[in-house]
Amino acid sequence: MDRRMSRGYQQTEDLSGAEYLASIYGTEKDKVNCSFYFKIGACRHGDKCSRTHHRPTFSPTILLQNFYHNPVVDVRQADAFDKVGKKDPEEQKYFDEFYEEVFTELERKYGEIDEMNVCENIGEHMIGNVYVKFVREEDAEKAVKDLSNRWFNGQPIYAELSPVTDFREARCRQHEVTTCSKGGFCNFMHLKAISPELGDRLYGRRYVSF
Repeated sequence: MDRRMSRGYQQTEDLSGAEYLASIYGTEKDKVNCSFYFKIGACRHGDKCSRTHHRPTFSPTILLQNFYHNPVVDVRQADAFDKVGKKDPEEQKYFDEFYEEVFTELERKYGEIDEMNVCENIGEHMIGNVYVKFVREEDAEKAVKDLSNRWFNGQPIYAELSPVTDFREARCRQHEVTTCSKGGFCNFMHLKAISPELGDRLYGRRYVSF
């Protein structure tokens, strides 16, 4: 094999290797990058994770960390695990009011929202997390810069761009179909549903209740 053919063969090998790495990026087969951070935008190991958390420099989605405070579930209490996810009319009313206030304020100030999701997980890295996916990436960038200097309900807002753009991959399927065996401590998103009436009002025909 002459030198030119050898170089061409090596380039082909390198390309196939790069394609393989790209195909497993963010999956459980990826031993370098954290699959949970890639799919969920949060990892229970935080900065101590042995795998890399690639924080996006641009994304249509922002994460507001620990932003929603459930008035019924107190994680410091022993019954928090049993209470999370249970139907409570008063808490639902409180949540709908919170959701509508945040959604309308963000959309009015920064731009059109594609979807907004709130976690009802009670793990430290996911509790109260609010994910807002804007239609335009530039609106998400503008929101992060501004919100990081603001407070809400007496608490500072911690906003960052999130790698999550497809929430179908982030949601816990077991939780949606039956009951998740891990409960509120599951590492996949247990999304809190808004009332159908509020969904229709905010999203119109786009709204689908899960």
